[in-house]
Amino acid sequence: MLNLSNGPKNSITDIDGFLVGNAHDDHIKSGATVLTRSTAFKASVSILGGAPGTKETDLLSPDKIVENIDAIVLAGGSAFGLDASSGVMDCLKSQNRGFDAGAIRVPLVPSAILFDLKNGGFKDWKINPYGDIGRNAYLNVSDDLELGSVGAGCGATTSVVKGGLGTSSIFFEDRIKVGALVAVNSVGSPCFPGTNILFSDFYSNDKDMHLKIPKKSSLINSTKLLTGEATTLGIVCTNLDFSKNDLNRIATSAHTGIARAIEPSHTPFDGDIIFAATSGTQPFVSKDTDLMLVCQLSALCITQAVGNAIKAACKKKGDQLSCWADIKT
Repeated sequence: MLNLSNGPKNSITDIDGFLVGNAHDDHIKSGATVLTRSTAFKASVSILGGAPGTKETDLLSPDKIVENIDAIVLAGGSAFGLDASSGVMDCLKSQNRGFDAGAIRVPLVPSAILFDLKNGGFKDWKINPYGDIGRNAYLNVSDDLELGSVGAGCGATTSVVKGGLGTSSIFFEDRIKVGALVAVNSVGSPCFPGTNILFSDFYSNDKDMHLKIPKKSSLINSTKLLTGEATTLGIVCTNLDFSKNDLNRIATSAHTGIARAIEPSHTPFDGDIIFAATSGTQPFVSKDTDLMLVCQLSALCITQAVGNAIKAACKKKGDQLSCWADIKT
C-alpha cells in the first residue's frame, strides 16, 4: 500500500515555492486567481472542454521553444477576464521578470477564463475591471490560500449549488508532492442526482467518513442549459523535475479528477482546462514509475479540490443559487 497523506496545508502551496493570490469584486461577482513562484517554472496544459477561453496557452505545447513561464491566471468574466493576465504582467515587469528578449523582459502568463456573466452581478462596466483585479491578485500572493467564493471562484456556480475555488495536496512519503487548485463553474453537478452527497467525498482521505452510494432519482444529473455558462479550471503542481511533454500528459490525466467529481463534465459548453506545472526541485528516481504515480495523484488531487471548493462556498448578496452547506436532502 502506498504511504499517501495530505500535505500540511492540504493546499497547492504545499508544493515547493508555489504561491497563490486571489482578488475579486463582490459587486460584479467575479474575480481572478494567480499562481506563481519567485522564479520561472515549467508548465503545460490540456484542454478537454468544448468552449475554452485562453491566452498564451499555445506556448505550453511540448514542441514550443519556451521552456519556462512566470505565472498562471484563472479568471471569471469570459473573454473580458483574459485581461487579468495583463495586470499580472505589469507586476512581473516591475520586478524585471520574464522571457529575455534582449532589450526587454517579457513576462509569460498563460491564462484561462470561466463564464460567470449571468450570475447576478453587475456587468455594465465602462472600463474592463479585470486588469486591476489581476494586478491585485498578484499583489496578494502568499502560501496561505482562502477557499470558496473568492478569486476566480467568486461568482462560480454549478447546475445545483454554488461553485468556488478549492485546493488540495497529496504527498508520497517525503519525496513526491502533488497539489491542485480548481475554480469550479460547471455545466454539471458535483452531487449524486437528487441528493447533497458529493461525488468527491468518495475520494476523500478522511478515514472517519463512512459513505454509502445513495439511491438515485435519476441516472443523469441536471445541467445548466444555456450555452457558455460554465467551465472548471484547474492547475496541478508537482516537485518532480518533469519535462513539458511529461507535464502535458499529467495535465491530461488530471482531467479524470474533474470527471470523477462533476457529472457531466467536458461537455460542449464547458471550457474545462487543466495546467500542470513543476517546481523542478526533486529529481525522479524511476521516470516511468514516478510519472505514472504523479498522473494518478494529480487526478485524485483535482477531485478532492473540487469537493473542497463546493464545501467552502459561502452565501453572498444577490446569489442565485444556494451553498452546498445549506442544502438539506
